[in-house]
Amino acid sequence: MFTVQKEQAGKKNTGRTAVGYDLGEIVSQISFCSINGGEAETVSSVAGTEQYNIPTVLCKRSGVNQWFYGKEALKYAREEEGILVENLLTLAERGEDVLVEGESFDPVALLTLFVKRSLSLLSMQISLEQVEVYMFTVNDLSPRMVDILNKVAGGLSLKAEYIFFQSHVESFYYYILHQPKELWRNDVMIFDYSSTLKSLWLECNKKTSPQVVFISGREYPEVKRVIWAGDEEEKSRQKSGLDETFYQIASAELEGRNVSTIYLLGDGFKENWAGESLRLLCRNRRVFQGNNLYSKGACYGGVERLLPSEEGRNHVYLGKDKLKANIGMKVLRRGEDSYFAILDAGTNWYEASADFEVILESGNTVDFMITPLTGENVIDKRVVLEGLPERQRNTSRLKFHIEMSAVNQVTATIEDMGFGEIFPSSGKGWTQTIVV
Repeated sequence: MFTVQKEQAGKKNTGRTAVGYDLGEIVSQISFCSINGGEAETVSSVAGTEQYNIPTVLCKRSGVNQWFYGKEALKYAREEEGILVENLLTLAERGEDVLVEGESFDPVALLTLFVKRSLSLLSMQISLEQVEVYMFTVNDLSPRMVDILNKVAGGLSLKAEYIFFQSHVESFYYYILHQPKELWRNDVMIFDYSSTLKSLWLECNKKTSPQVVFISGREYPEVKRVIWAGDEEEKSRQKSGLDETFYQIASAELEGRNVSTIYLLGDGFKENWAGESLRLLCRNRRVFQGNNLYSKGACYGGVERLLPSEEGRNHVYLGKDKLKANIGMKVLRRGEDSYFAILDAGTNWYEASADFEVILESGNTVDFMITPLTGENVIDKRVVLEGLPERQRNTSRLKFHIEMSAVNQVTATIEDMGFGEIFPSSGKGWTQTIVV
Protein backbone atom coordinates (compact mmCIF):
# COMPACT_ATOMS: atom_id res chain seq x y z
CA MET A 1 0.00 0.00 0.00
CA PHE A 2 1.34 3.50 -0.54
CA THR A 3 0.49 6.98 0.54
CA VAL A 4 1.43 9.96 -1.63
CA GLN A 5 2.36 13.03 0.34
CA LYS A 6 3.12 16.40 -1.23
CA GLU A 7 6.14 18.30 0.01
CA GLN A 8 5.73 21.54 1.89
CA ALA A 9 5.32 24.63 -0.26
CA GLY A 10 8.58 26.31 -1.13
CA LYS A 11 10.72 23.25 -0.33
CA LYS A 12 12.28 21.04 -2.93
CA ASN A 13 13.50 17.53 -2.19
CA THR A 14 16.67 17.26 -4.26
CA GLY A 15 17.76 13.94 -2.73
CA ARG A 16 17.40 10.54 -4.33
CA THR A 17 17.47 8.27 -1.27
CA ALA A 18 15.37 5.20 -0.43
CA VAL A 19 14.88 4.01 3.14
CA GLY A 20 13.96 0.45 4.09
CA TYR A 21 12.45 0.02 7.56
CA ASP A 22 12.12 -3.55 8.86
CA LEU A 23 9.49 -3.29 11.59
CA GLY A 24 9.76 -6.46 13.67
CA GLU A 25 7.96 -7.78 16.73
CA ILE A 26 11.19 -8.13 18.73
CA VAL A 27 13.74 -5.98 16.87
CA SER A 28 13.65 -3.51 13.99
CA GLN A 29 16.25 -2.27 11.49
CA ILE A 30 16.73 0.68 9.16
CA SER A 31 18.68 0.66 5.88
CA PHE A 32 19.14 3.27 3.18
CA CYS A 33 20.54 3.52 -0.33
CA SER A 34 20.74 5.84 -3.31
CA ILE A 35 17.89 5.51 -5.79
CA ASN A 36 20.43 5.95 -8.58
CA GLY A 37 22.43 2.85 -7.63
CA GLY A 38 24.80 1.49 -5.03
CA GLU A 39 24.55 -0.98 -2.17
CA ALA A 40 22.21 -0.41 0.75
CA GLU A 41 23.73 0.44 4.14
CA THR A 42 22.20 -0.44 7.50
CA VAL A 43 22.02 2.05 10.36
CA SER A 44 23.83 0.97 13.53
CA SER A 45 22.05 1.43 16.84
CA VAL A 46 25.48 2.03 18.42
CA ALA A 47 27.81 4.36 16.50
CA GLY A 48 30.85 2.67 15.00
CA THR A 49 29.52 -0.89 15.39
CA GLU A 50 27.53 -3.37 13.34
CA GLN A 51 24.77 -3.60 15.95
CA TYR A 52 21.83 -3.17 13.59
CA ASN A 53 19.02 -4.45 15.82
CA ILE A 54 16.82 -1.84 17.49
CA PRO A 55 14.67 -3.51 20.20
CA THR A 56 11.02 -2.80 19.31
CA VAL A 57 10.10 -1.57 22.76
CA LEU A 58 9.18 1.62 24.60
CA CYS A 59 9.63 2.51 28.25
CA LYS A 60 7.69 5.19 30.13
CA ARG A 61 9.71 6.74 32.90
CA SER A 62 7.95 6.30 36.23
CA GLY A 63 5.86 9.25 37.33
CA VAL A 64 6.55 11.48 34.32
CA ASN A 65 5.45 11.62 30.68
CA GLN A 66 8.88 10.74 29.30
CA TRP A 67 9.34 7.87 26.85
CA PHE A 68 12.46 5.99 25.76
CA TYR A 69 12.86 3.50 22.91
CA GLY A 70 15.10 0.61 21.97
CA LYS A 71 18.16 -0.20 24.08
CA GLU A 72 17.67 2.86 26.27
CA ALA A 73 14.14 1.65 27.05
CA LEU A 74 15.52 -1.74 28.12
CA LYS A 75 18.13 -0.03 30.29
CA TYR A 76 15.55 2.05 32.19
CA ALA A 77 13.34 -1.00 32.63
CA ARG A 78 16.24 -3.09 34.00
CA GLU A 79 17.04 -0.34 36.46
CA GLU A 80 13.35 -0.28 37.49
CA GLU A 81 13.02 3.38 36.58
CA GLY A 82 10.18 2.87 34.11
CA ILE A 83 7.45 0.65 32.71
CA LEU A 84 8.41 -1.40 29.65
CA VAL A 85 5.94 -1.78 26.75
CA GLU A 86 6.79 -4.72 24.49
CA ASN A 87 5.08 -6.49 21.55
CA LEU A 88 4.11 -3.17 19.94
CA LEU A 89 3.02 -4.80 16.67
CA THR A 90 0.80 -7.34 18.41
CA LEU A 91 -0.74 -4.63 20.61
CA ALA A 92 -1.49 -2.53 17.52
CA GLU A 93 -3.09 -5.53 15.77
CA ARG A 94 -5.32 -6.19 18.77
CA GLY A 95 -6.38 -2.54 18.82
CA GLU A 96 -7.01 -2.44 22.56
CA ASP A 97 -5.83 0.50 24.67
CA VAL A 98 -2.59 -0.10 26.57
CA LEU A 99 -2.71 0.71 30.29
CA VAL A 100 0.52 2.22 31.67
CA GLU A 101 0.54 3.61 35.22
CA GLY A 102 -3.22 3.84 35.18
CA GLU A 103 -3.33 5.82 31.91
CA SER A 104 -4.69 4.47 28.61
CA PHE A 105 -2.65 4.80 25.40
CA ASP A 106 -3.61 4.07 21.79
CA PRO A 107 -1.40 1.11 20.68
CA VAL A 108 -1.02 2.50 17.14
CA ALA A 109 0.12 5.83 18.62
CA LEU A 110 2.72 3.96 20.70
CA LEU A 111 3.96 2.12 17.60
CA THR A 112 4.13 5.44 15.74
CA LEU A 113 6.15 6.93 18.62
CA PHE A 114 8.63 4.05 18.45
CA VAL A 115 9.10 4.41 14.68
CA LYS A 116 9.47 8.19 14.97
CA ARG A 117 12.08 7.95 17.74
CA SER A 118 14.04 5.21 15.99
CA LEU A 119 14.22 7.25 12.78
CA SER A 120 16.40 9.69 14.72
CA LEU A 121 19.21 7.14 14.18
CA LEU A 122 18.77 7.57 10.43
CA SER A 123 18.98 11.36 10.72
CA MET A 124 22.51 10.93 12.11
CA GLN A 125 23.53 9.23 8.83
CA ILE A 126 21.70 11.22 6.17
CA SER A 127 19.50 14.28 5.83
CA LEU A 128 15.87 13.22 5.97
CA GLU A 129 15.20 15.96 3.41
CA GLN A 130 16.94 13.71 0.87
CA VAL A 131 14.60 10.73 1.40
CA GLU A 132 12.27 10.28 -1.54
CA VAL A 133 10.73 6.93 -0.61
CA TYR A 134 10.19 4.91 2.56
CA MET A 135 9.46 1.19 2.33
CA PHE A 136 8.21 -0.48 5.51
CA THR A 137 8.52 -4.26 5.65
CA VAL A 138 6.87 -6.61 8.15
CA ASN A 139 6.71 -10.38 8.54
CA ASP A 140 3.06 -10.68 7.50
CA LEU A 141 1.38 -7.90 5.54
CA SER A 142 -2.23 -8.69 6.39
CA PRO A 143 -5.06 -6.24 5.53
CA ARG A 144 -5.15 -5.29 9.22
CA MET A 145 -1.41 -4.59 9.18
CA VAL A 146 -1.79 -2.47 6.03
CA ASP A 147 -4.35 -0.36 7.90
CA ILE A 148 -2.02 -0.02 10.90
CA LEU A 149 0.96 0.99 8.75
CA ASN A 150 -1.15 3.57 6.94
CA LYS A 151 -2.01 5.11 10.31
CA VAL A 152 1.62 4.98 11.44
CA ALA A 153 2.80 6.61 8.20
CA GLY A 154 0.12 9.29 8.54
CA GLY A 155 1.27 10.09 12.08
CA LEU A 156 4.97 10.44 11.21
CA SER A 157 4.71 13.64 9.14
CA LEU A 158 7.41 12.33 6.81
CA LYS A 159 8.48 14.70 4.05
CA ALA A 160 9.18 11.90 1.55
CA GLU A 161 6.86 11.83 -1.43
CA TYR A 162 6.25 8.07 -1.38
CA ILE A 163 5.56 5.56 1.38
CA PHE A 164 5.16 1.86 0.54
CA PHE A 165 4.65 -1.38 2.45
CA GLN A 166 5.73 -4.95 1.67
CA SER A 167 6.19 -8.30 3.41
CA HIS A 168 9.48 -9.92 4.42
CA VAL A 169 9.03 -12.43 1.61
CA GLU A 170 8.82 -9.66 -0.98
CA SER A 171 11.84 -7.95 0.61
CA PHE A 172 13.70 -11.24 0.09
CA TYR A 173 12.77 -11.10 -3.60
CA TYR A 174 14.02 -7.53 -4.07
CA TYR A 175 17.22 -8.25 -2.15
CA ILE A 176 18.02 -11.17 -4.44
CA LEU A 177 17.11 -9.11 -7.51
CA HIS A 178 19.92 -6.69 -6.59
CA GLN A 179 22.60 -9.36 -6.04
CA PRO A 180 25.14 -10.56 -8.63
CA LYS A 181 23.46 -12.88 -11.12
CA GLU A 182 25.69 -15.84 -10.27
CA LEU A 183 24.19 -15.93 -6.76
CA TRP A 184 20.69 -16.60 -8.07
CA ARG A 185 21.38 -18.49 -11.27
CA ASN A 186 19.49 -21.37 -9.64
CA ASP A 187 17.23 -21.50 -6.56
CA VAL A 188 18.01 -19.43 -3.46
CA MET A 189 17.17 -20.40 0.12
CA ILE A 190 16.82 -18.68 3.47
CA PHE A 191 16.95 -20.30 6.87
CA ASP A 192 15.64 -17.74 9.34
CA TYR A 193 16.30 -18.53 13.01
CA SER A 194 15.21 -15.27 14.61
CA SER A 195 12.74 -17.00 16.94
CA THR A 196 11.55 -20.39 15.70
CA LEU A 197 13.22 -21.81 12.60
CA LYS A 198 11.64 -21.23 9.20
CA SER A 199 12.77 -21.62 5.60
CA LEU A 200 12.09 -19.76 2.39
CA TRP A 201 13.08 -20.76 -1.12
CA LEU A 202 13.03 -18.66 -4.27
CA GLU A 203 12.69 -20.21 -7.70
CA CYS A 204 12.38 -18.62 -11.11
CA ASN A 205 10.53 -19.88 -14.18
CA LYS A 206 12.92 -18.93 -16.96
CA LYS A 207 10.50 -20.12 -19.67
CA THR A 208 8.11 -17.17 -19.25
CA SER A 209 8.50 -13.54 -20.27
CA PRO A 210 8.80 -11.77 -17.94
CA GLN A 211 10.32 -14.53 -15.85
CA VAL A 212 7.98 -15.45 -13.00
CA VAL A 213 9.46 -15.74 -9.51
CA PHE A 214 7.82 -17.84 -6.78
CA ILE A 215 8.74 -17.96 -3.10
CA SER A 216 7.56 -20.75 -0.83
CA GLY A 217 8.24 -21.39 2.83
CA ARG A 218 7.96 -23.77 5.73
CA GLU A 219 7.95 -23.22 9.48
CA TYR A 220 9.42 -25.48 12.17
CA PRO A 221 7.72 -24.35 15.39
CA GLU A 222 9.33 -27.24 17.29
CA VAL A 223 12.80 -25.71 16.66
CA LYS A 224 12.70 -22.80 19.09
CA ARG A 225 15.57 -20.54 20.12
CA VAL A 226 17.72 -22.36 22.64
CA ILE A 227 18.35 -20.95 26.10
CA TRP A 228 21.97 -21.98 26.52
CA ALA A 229 23.03 -23.69 29.71
CA GLY A 230 25.71 -22.17 31.90
CA ASP A 231 27.47 -25.49 32.27
CA GLU A 232 29.86 -25.95 29.33
CA GLU A 233 29.33 -29.69 29.07
CA GLU A 234 25.54 -29.28 28.92
CA LYS A 235 25.91 -26.41 26.44
CA SER A 236 28.04 -28.63 24.21
CA ARG A 237 25.29 -31.28 24.24
CA GLN A 238 22.72 -28.61 23.35
CA LYS A 239 24.82 -27.48 20.38
CA SER A 240 25.32 -31.03 19.15
CA GLY A 241 21.60 -31.78 19.37
CA LEU A 242 20.62 -28.60 17.55
CA ASP A 243 23.22 -29.25 14.85
CA GLU A 244 21.82 -32.73 14.28
CA THR A 245 18.24 -31.45 14.13
CA PHE A 246 19.13 -28.70 11.66
CA TYR A 247 21.18 -31.16 9.56
CA GLN A 248 18.12 -33.38 9.11
CA ILE A 249 15.89 -30.41 8.21
CA ALA A 250 18.42 -28.95 5.76
CA SER A 251 18.96 -32.35 4.10
CA ALA A 252 15.23 -32.73 3.49
CA GLU A 253 14.87 -29.15 2.22
CA LEU A 254 17.78 -29.45 -0.21
CA GLU A 255 16.88 -32.86 -1.60
CA GLY A 256 16.12 -32.62 -5.33
CA ARG A 257 16.85 -28.89 -5.46
CA ASN A 258 19.52 -27.05 -7.43
CA VAL A 259 20.42 -24.28 -4.99
CA SER A 260 23.00 -21.58 -5.78
CA THR A 261 22.98 -19.64 -2.50
CA ILE A 262 21.75 -19.99 1.07
CA TYR A 263 21.29 -17.17 3.57
CA LEU A 264 21.33 -17.85 7.33
CA LEU A 265 19.40 -15.10 9.12
CA GLY A 266 18.73 -14.37 12.76
CA ASP A 267 20.58 -14.35 16.07
CA GLY A 268 19.84 -18.06 16.55
CA PHE A 269 22.84 -18.88 14.35
CA LYS A 270 25.28 -16.78 16.42
CA GLU A 271 26.60 -19.44 18.82
CA ASN A 272 28.58 -21.32 16.12
CA TRP A 273 26.75 -24.57 16.75
CA ALA A 274 26.07 -25.50 13.08
CA GLY A 275 29.19 -27.61 12.42
CA GLU A 276 28.06 -30.63 10.40
CA SER A 277 24.98 -28.86 9.02
CA LEU A 278 27.09 -25.94 7.78
CA ARG A 279 29.40 -28.35 5.93
CA LEU A 280 26.30 -29.79 4.26
CA LEU A 281 25.03 -26.36 3.23
CA CYS A 282 28.38 -25.29 1.79
CA ARG A 283 28.68 -28.18 -0.66
CA ASN A 284 28.89 -26.58 -4.12
CA ARG A 285 26.96 -23.46 -3.08
CA ARG A 286 27.50 -20.07 -1.46
CA VAL A 287 26.38 -19.52 2.14
CA PHE A 288 26.04 -16.13 3.82
CA GLN A 289 25.18 -15.30 7.44
CA GLY A 290 23.67 -12.02 8.61
CA ASN A 291 20.50 -10.36 9.84
CA ASN A 292 19.83 -7.23 7.76
CA LEU A 293 18.56 -8.81 4.53
CA TYR A 294 14.95 -7.69 4.97
CA SER A 295 15.70 -4.01 5.62
CA LYS A 296 18.09 -3.92 2.64
CA GLY A 297 15.49 -5.69 0.51
CA ALA A 298 12.95 -3.06 1.56
CA CYS A 299 15.37 -0.39 0.30
CA TYR A 300 15.70 -2.07 -3.06
CA GLY A 301 11.93 -2.54 -3.22
CA GLY A 302 11.48 1.21 -2.81
CA VAL A 303 14.02 1.85 -5.57
CA GLU A 304 12.24 -0.56 -7.94
CA ARG A 305 8.92 1.22 -7.40
CA LEU A 306 10.41 4.51 -8.61
CA LEU A 307 13.16 3.45 -11.00
CA PRO A 308 12.78 -0.18 -12.16
CA SER A 309 16.04 -1.91 -13.04
CA GLU A 310 16.51 -4.12 -16.08
CA GLU A 311 16.22 -7.18 -13.84
CA GLY A 312 13.09 -5.71 -12.28
CA ARG A 313 11.50 -5.28 -15.70
CA ASN A 314 12.48 -8.81 -16.74
CA HIS A 315 11.07 -10.50 -13.62
CA VAL A 316 7.74 -10.50 -11.80
CA TYR A 317 7.19 -11.86 -8.31
CA LEU A 318 3.88 -13.67 -7.77
CA GLY A 319 3.41 -13.93 -4.02
CA LYS A 320 0.26 -14.69 -2.07
CA ASP A 321 -0.78 -11.00 -2.10
CA LYS A 322 -0.05 -10.52 -5.80
CA LEU A 323 -2.38 -10.35 -8.77
CA LYS A 324 -1.53 -13.48 -10.78
CA ALA A 325 -2.80 -12.31 -14.18
CA ASN A 326 -2.70 -9.32 -16.49
CA ILE A 327 -6.15 -7.77 -16.92
CA GLY A 328 -7.00 -5.73 -20.00
CA MET A 329 -9.41 -5.16 -22.87
CA LYS A 330 -9.29 -5.39 -26.64
CA VAL A 331 -9.90 -1.91 -28.03
CA LEU A 332 -9.78 -0.08 -31.34
CA ARG A 333 -7.05 2.55 -31.64
CA ARG A 334 -6.67 4.57 -34.82
CA GLY A 335 -8.67 1.92 -36.66
CA GLU A 336 -6.50 -0.98 -35.48
CA ASP A 337 -7.13 -3.68 -32.87
CA SER A 338 -5.07 -3.05 -29.75
CA TYR A 339 -4.65 -4.33 -26.19
CA PHE A 340 -5.48 -1.86 -23.41
CA ALA A 341 -3.74 -2.80 -20.12
CA ILE A 342 -5.83 -2.21 -16.98
CA LEU A 343 -4.09 -4.09 -14.13
CA ASP A 344 -0.66 -5.73 -14.26
CA ALA A 345 0.26 -9.09 -12.77
CA GLY A 346 2.62 -8.79 -9.82
CA THR A 347 0.77 -5.82 -8.29
CA ASN A 348 -0.31 -6.12 -4.65
CA TRP A 349 -4.06 -6.74 -4.79
CA TYR A 350 -4.79 -4.00 -2.22
CA GLU A 351 -2.92 -1.46 -4.36
CA ALA A 352 -4.45 -2.45 -7.70
CA SER A 353 -6.94 0.03 -9.14
CA ALA A 354 -7.62 1.90 -12.39
CA ASP A 355 -9.94 4.63 -13.68
CA PHE A 356 -10.56 5.19 -17.38
CA GLU A 357 -13.20 5.86 -19.99
CA VAL A 358 -14.02 4.05 -23.23
CA ILE A 359 -16.50 4.54 -26.07
CA LEU A 360 -18.58 1.44 -26.68
CA GLU A 361 -18.68 0.59 -30.37
CA SER A 362 -22.06 -1.17 -30.23
CA GLY A 363 -24.22 -3.47 -28.12
CA ASN A 364 -24.40 -3.61 -24.32
CA THR A 365 -21.48 -5.83 -23.32
CA VAL A 366 -17.86 -5.26 -22.39
CA ASP A 367 -15.21 -7.99 -22.35
CA PHE A 368 -12.20 -8.22 -20.06
CA MET A 369 -9.18 -10.29 -21.10
CA ILE A 370 -7.53 -12.25 -18.24
CA THR A 371 -4.00 -13.45 -19.06
CA PRO A 372 -2.56 -15.61 -16.23
CA LEU A 373 1.21 -15.63 -15.78
CA THR A 374 1.01 -19.08 -14.19
CA GLY A 375 0.60 -20.98 -17.46
CA GLU A 376 -3.18 -21.24 -17.83
CA ASN A 377 -5.03 -20.19 -20.99
CA VAL A 378 -6.27 -16.66 -21.62
CA ILE A 379 -9.84 -16.16 -20.38
CA ASP A 380 -12.47 -13.65 -21.55
CA LYS A 381 -14.90 -12.35 -18.92
CA ARG A 382 -18.04 -10.63 -20.23
CA VAL A 383 -20.07 -8.02 -18.34
CA VAL A 384 -23.61 -7.35 -19.61
CA LEU A 385 -24.87 -3.77 -19.14
CA GLU A 386 -28.56 -4.45 -18.62
CA GLY A 387 -30.72 -1.43 -19.44
CA LEU A 388 -28.08 0.52 -21.38
CA PRO A 389 -30.02 2.68 -23.90
CA GLU A 390 -29.72 1.66 -27.55
CA ARG A 391 -27.76 4.32 -29.42
CA GLN A 392 -25.98 4.80 -32.70
CA ARG A 393 -22.54 3.22 -33.07
CA ASN A 394 -19.75 4.82 -31.03
CA THR A 395 -22.09 7.09 -29.05
CA SER A 396 -22.02 5.44 -25.59
CA ARG A 397 -19.23 6.70 -23.34
CA LEU A 398 -18.56 4.51 -20.30
CA LYS A 399 -16.64 5.43 -17.17
CA PHE A 400 -14.82 2.56 -15.41
CA HIS A 401 -13.48 2.20 -11.88
CA ILE A 402 -11.58 -1.05 -11.35
CA GLU A 403 -10.30 -2.27 -7.99
CA MET A 404 -9.58 -5.58 -6.32
CA SER A 405 -11.64 -6.75 -3.34
CA ALA A 406 -9.44 -9.83 -2.76
CA VAL A 407 -6.37 -11.39 -4.29
CA ASN A 408 -8.53 -13.24 -6.88
CA GLN A 409 -11.50 -10.86 -7.20
CA VAL A 410 -11.76 -7.75 -9.36
CA THR A 411 -14.71 -5.39 -8.91
CA ALA A 412 -15.67 -3.34 -11.97
CA THR A 413 -17.92 -0.31 -11.49
CA ILE A 414 -19.21 1.05 -14.81
CA GLU A 415 -21.19 4.26 -15.32
CA ASP A 416 -23.09 5.39 -18.44
CA MET A 417 -21.82 8.88 -19.30
CA GLY A 418 -23.89 9.32 -22.48
CA PHE A 419 -22.37 11.22 -25.38
CA GLY A 420 -22.37 14.94 -24.74
CA GLU A 421 -25.58 16.87 -25.43
CA ILE A 422 -26.60 14.51 -28.23
CA PHE A 423 -27.20 11.51 -25.96
CA PRO A 424 -27.42 12.49 -22.29
CA SER A 425 -26.39 10.02 -19.58
CA SER A 426 -29.08 7.55 -18.52
CA GLY A 427 -27.77 7.71 -14.97
CA LYS A 428 -27.38 3.95 -14.95
CA GLY A 429 -24.48 2.16 -13.36
CA TRP A 430 -23.33 -1.46 -13.01
CA THR A 431 -21.07 -3.21 -10.54
CA GLN A 432 -19.79 -6.72 -11.10
CA THR A 433 -17.15 -8.85 -9.41
CA ILE A 434 -14.94 -10.95 -11.65
CA VAL A 435 -12.97 -13.93 -10.37
CA VAL A 436 -9.44 -14.03 -11.81
